[in-house]
Amino acid sequence: MKQSIVGYIKDDENHWLVKLSCGHNQHVRHTPPWVVRPWVITAEGRASMLGHRLDCKKCDLSQSREVDE
Repeated sequence: MKQSIVGYIKDDENHWLVKLSCGHNQHVRHTPPWVVRPWVITAEGRASMLGHRLDCKKCDLSQSREVDE
């Protein structure tokens, strides 16, 4: 389920997470060649992605469980 980025926090290992509009957090790493997200590295890049929608896997799992019940 697509959710908007509303903010950012860092975890205990100093990795960036997005705060999503649904209330969930999701890691966003720039680890080329597997994951290419250069916008994560700078404050300007992160600011430019506010409002961008990402798939929230936690919402998808929750929705699937509700359908199965």
